[in-house]
Amino acid sequence: MANFEGHILPGCFFILFGLWWSVKYPLKHISRTPKKNSHVQRNIKHLEIIEGAVKVFFALVGLLADQFVPNGPHLYLYSGQPHHWVKLMNWQHSTMYLFFLISGAVDIVTYSSTLMPAGLDRFMLGIALFVEGFLFKYHISQRPMLDQHIHSMLLIAIFAGVATCFLQVFVHDNMILDLFAVCLALLQGTWLWQIGFVLYPPWGGSEWDLNDHSNLMFITMCFCWHFALAIFITAVNYSLVYCYLQNCKKSHRQIMIGLGIRKEKNAHAPLINESDEE
Repeated sequence: MANFEGHILPGCFFILFGLWWSVKYPLKHISRTPKKNSHVQRNIKHLEIIEGAVKVFFALVGLLADQFVPNGPHLYLYSGQPHHWVKLMNWQHSTMYLFFLISGAVDIVTYSSTLMPAGLDRFMLGIALFVEGFLFKYHISQRPMLDQHIHSMLLIAIFAGVATCFLQVFVHDNMILDLFAVCLALLQGTWLWQIGFVLYPPWGGSEWDLNDHSNLMFITMCFCWHFALAIFITAVNYSLVYCYLQNCKKSHRQIMIGLGIRKEKNAHAPLINESDEE
């Protein structure tokens, strides 16, 4: 949707997933042990299925919202009288949501079955991001200078995400790649919010001059600030997860030591039988 809410909704999608990944990936890597039956590792698989279901839900809501808003196309692509295409911008947004819906469905199938090849979920996410970037590339033609520039910044985050996802298909469980994917998801989410505030100021705010070169310079600098914020959030969440797991390990170790001392005391306790009592 070409309005403020139309940028906030997908922005929330990427921010929520970025925040979740900033917890999931550190949890997955730091808790990894030589033992295959790690409690956390078993739960990660179930969480991946839930993640896919949430992705399907968000994508479906976005798709239906784009189609059935009061001025939406309502599933009409071409109008007979007069002859013209119906709300192609909404249709482009719906197409983007469709591929993220497919990505969520692939997540569910991949982690619900052992028959699917490893990395298929990342491959499909990369395809969804590629479609998003491909459509956005021709989504902003013949628009004012600032409008085109602020969307071109978004394309940087999108296609960097595409490259990262495709690398993750072949390079499994790489911490640097996973954390970079987290940063890009957060960057894309916050930048969609930024686009909404710039192009469609809410609550009657003052409009930006879309042909002022100074605004273009500021937006470029602002993009770097968004990237720094994404890195900061990722680093903070990684540190929190690390501290949490270290405390859990310490508590578990203390419990095991306590149990060991108790067993040792019981082993050295004098045995009392019936003959002794007599």
